[in-house]
Amino acid sequence: MNKITICGVPQKTPHIMYREKFLKFLFHEPEASSTKSIVILLARIIFGFLFLNHGIAKWNGFIDTSDTFPDPLGLGGTLSMWLVLFAEIVCSLGFIIGALYRLCLIPMIFTMCIAFFVIHADDTLAVKEPSLMYLTIFALLYITGPGKYSTDAILKKVYYKL
Repeated sequence: MNKITICGVPQKTPHIMYREKFLKFLFHEPEASSTKSIVILLARIIFGFLFLNHGIAKWNGFIDTSDTFPDPLGLGGTLSMWLVLFAEIVCSLGFIIGALYRLCLIPMIFTMCIAFFVIHADDTLAVKEPSLMYLTIFALLYITGPGKYSTDAILKKVYYKL
């Protein structure tokens, strides 16, 4: 029942087409060479753990800073801090192992955009530099994909043949 027929030609139903588009968004990428995949893996590990370290530092100071945490979206300081912790801890872990890689990178990129363009808008480049560095690296790694050595590559082989 997943296919409909138009003039005798089988067609995919809209929910099947959306599912396929979503899976291609998550898992589709050209096969990367082993060298490129190793470089991507090293970048994921190094920058993922560096970003995770920022999240752990925020988590350790949660009680002291949650009330005074910046609120650039008008959600309240505590909720803003929870969202940043989600990006810096949960998404960093997914980024490191390459699980739901692009979905994990979206909150990470968004957090660094807010940090660079809103929170540190009036600061000097020396203060803005870490958020710009992470933003650039995450945007480039979003484009390249997770590489062969990732959880997404395993999921792609097991669950979805592209």
